[in-house]
Amino acid sequence: MPDRDWTFWTLTAWTDEPSMRGYMLAGAHRRAMPRLVHWCDEASIVHWTQAEATLPSWAEADRRMRAEGRPSKLRHPSPQHATMTYRAPRLTGSGPIHPAAEAGAEQARH
Repeated sequence: MPDRDWTFWTLTAWTDEPSMRGYMLAGAHRRAMPRLVHWCDEASIVHWTQAEATLPSWAEADRRMRAEGRPSKLRHPSPQHATMTYRAPRLTGSGPIHPAAEAGAEQARH
């Protein structure tokens, strides 16, 4: 989800962990992630499993990120990075998250 001030939030959902790991270790994701350390001043990740097929809201994803996530290693982190006290996502103009049609596919588009 694009935000103001060059802030980007991503949320992906997978049918199983092998599909998620396959995405992480291949293609564009694999090429981009080593550059994150240079591009960002705030970045974090969280991974959880849930029984429900319903995708979480952005508010729930943000809550889980802060409660269960971890900051990524960055070369020039902001003061808020380590404590994950960055600004919450701004949702104006965003739409609902729709699942992709194929199994194991990325559910929320970047």
